[in-house]
Amino acid sequence: MMSLFWPRLLAGLSVTLAASAASADPAAGTSLSGEAPGSISLNAALAFARAHQPSLIAARARLLAAQREAEIPKAEWAPRVGGLAEFVGATVNNSTATVLSDPSVSLARVGSSHFAGTGSPPDWQPYATTVLAVGIRQEVFDFGRIAAQSATLGALADVERARARATQLDLDFAVADAFYAVLAAHGVLEAAGQAETRSRAHRDFAASAVAAGLRDPIARTRAEADLARFEVGRVRAARGLRIARIALAAAIGSPHTELDAEMSEEGSPLSVPSGDVAAARAVEHEPTILALEAQVRSQDLAGRAISALLRPNLYISAAFSMRGGGGPASSAAAKPPTYDGFLPETPNYDVGLVLSIPLFDAAINRRAAASDARADALRAETDAYKIRVRQAARESVERVRQAEETLVALERAAQAARANADQAEARERNGLGTSTELADAEALRADAEIQLTIGRFQLRSARSGLARRIAETP
Repeated sequence: MMSLFWPRLLAGLSVTLAASAASADPAAGTSLSGEAPGSISLNAALAFARAHQPSLIAARARLLAAQREAEIPKAEWAPRVGGLAEFVGATVNNSTATVLSDPSVSLARVGSSHFAGTGSPPDWQPYATTVLAVGIRQEVFDFGRIAAQSATLGALADVERARARATQLDLDFAVADAFYAVLAAHGVLEAAGQAETRSRAHRDFAASAVAAGLRDPIARTRAEADLARFEVGRVRAARGLRIARIALAAAIGSPHTELDAEMSEEGSPLSVPSGDVAAARAVEHEPTILALEAQVRSQDLAGRAISALLRPNLYISAAFSMRGGGGPASSAAAKPPTYDGFLPETPNYDVGLVLSIPLFDAAINRRAAASDARADALRAETDAYKIRVRQAARESVERVRQAEETLVALERAAQAARANADQAEARERNGLGTSTELADAEALRADAEIQLTIGRFQLRSARSGLARRIAETP
């Protein structure tokens, strides 16, 4: 019996403690303090984690960034103002002023023909051109192009909102699991400590009986061996409690190395629905599904936004410029440039209503088709994930039912083990039983009490897991 006692204890808690530590920030446990850790209630732990856990802060920051990006297309309705300053050296076989195109200013070309159609040979002499200009461009009607882009980015913001919600639920589950692990570690330590105390009393009784000649020396050595094994168990349980405290502090993002779980009364337990109801709730409220659906919607809208690039665009353009061109004028009566094109001296302005009509762009058509194919793939992925979520929700319900039924059996087992230990102790003290019988009874009792503690933890963890599956706060 004793050979199975501590392996069962470690197997029952190691998985939970490892999972809690893996979800926590490892930097939070770099040093151990000798001071007693502070305690915190479950509600306070959840509230602190939601405010300080870096993973949730990062998720909120991503949501804010996505919301800011969704506002970008609307800015295209605001006027765009730009300035332009140029100095160019070039031939002027086509114009007395040479202007380089610039996206800041929609500058109209103003100049006279010098070479085209005159029959004169080309002039390879470079002349100076200077331009100073300011321009404004205002969108008038976009034929739905900007609205399509805004809808696409808005759906991406919905994706980040759902992901932030999923991060919070995962964090709540991790914090609750770490909190319950601390409570379980307390229970295991208490059971191990009580087992060691009883074993010490048995060892003292056996030593007295041997000294009085009422027992053989083997009774004392057996009691000493049992005491040593229970002491090992108590040491392991104490370190297990400290590990659980470290995991709890890290799970909530606390600056403290360790945190203890406050022994407060728990609220009303989660109402366990049927498997079908849990599956329906999970599909309806699971944030990951909502994120996938928003991603599908965003991809559909992205295809429409890409296709909208081929729609016409109506805008107003206006500019005022000062130019100077050093090239010879095409008319003999024209006044030659004063500064040979090195300073702008001729004013011009223009105002235009422009309708731009894209006719065909194969690359845009291919991009739209690729976006539609990506949306179909995401839609299939969402359907597959819904199946997994339904299955996980039904399994979570069964785990809660299993933990509830197991806990009832564990309570009966603990009661029976305590009664058996009491009888074995009475028999041994009255000389009717043996030290081996007493040691087996004590091991059975300690194992039953620890299994009861682990069973309570497993029920709490199963309920917390079900709450996560149906997107409720634990």
